[in-house]
Amino acid sequence: MTRRRELAHTSARSLLMTVLGEYVLPRPDAVWTSTLVDVLALFKVEEKSARQALARASGEGWLQSERAGRRVRWSLTPPGRRLLTEGAERIYSFGRGRGEWDRRWLVLLVSVPETQRDLRHRMRTRLSWAGFGSPAPGVWISPDTSAQAEAARLVGDLTDSGQAMSFVAGYADIGDEHQMAARAWDLSELDRHYERFIDEFTGLAPRSGEAVLLAQTHLVHEWRRFPFLDPGLPPDLLPERWSGAQAADLFHRRYAEWRTEAQSHWDTIVAREAG
Repeated sequence: MTRRRELAHTSARSLLMTVLGEYVLPRPDAVWTSTLVDVLALFKVEEKSARQALARASGEGWLQSERAGRRVRWSLTPPGRRLLTEGAERIYSFGRGRGEWDRRWLVLLVSVPETQRDLRHRMRTRLSWAGFGSPAPGVWISPDTSAQAEAARLVGDLTDSGQAMSFVAGYADIGDEHQMAARAWDLSELDRHYERFIDEFTGLAPRSGEAVLLAQTHLVHEWRRFPFLDPGLPPDLLPERWSGAQAADLFHRRYAEWRTEAQSHWDTIVAREAG
């Protein structure tokens, strides 16, 4: 699953993955096509698009179908369950804060010739998703030194790992560490994303079970973007009045506030479809 496609826009497929992770993953039972189509319809997804999203998820190995008479129900495959479990762990833990930073950097040097533009693009995309930033051409940095194994895997998948070098080091006396971080990551744009999230969910007060399910699903769907946009820099490297902390607090409060009723309304929909 390409993260770029997942984050590009609110599509039937990306909404389906949010619904599967939030409501199907915690339950052992298969779910009817009509249940998923009806829930996606609450988000103005047309039936044709919902069914296409199901077919695509099945074709990619995340779902498997089972026919019961004239009806079809869906269950997660082992790879699909593993994918959503890993995603849920990252989404729900994101923003909880990290331990104290030891002020060491993981530095990755990897150069790709200008003539290999497609490879350069894929390298940049995958390292960015992994939380690395690039303050200069061919130089990638992360304050998370435990990311070495992931970096080695990404580089090895795309090119001869002999073309890359890595170091773990502290920042020295030349230059400014904060300016380096500002060049490596577009923190101003990320801050604007967080501000929009705060504006959208601060005053939201759903009343009915359906409205709560809609709000909860939308909350998770929007928040799931941030673990792939935010490198999770230590507070020492962030600008003053960083909105990410406020957004994280809002997400976790709203999620706890709405979760029980949203799950209950899902069970109501499932029971209605089963009848």
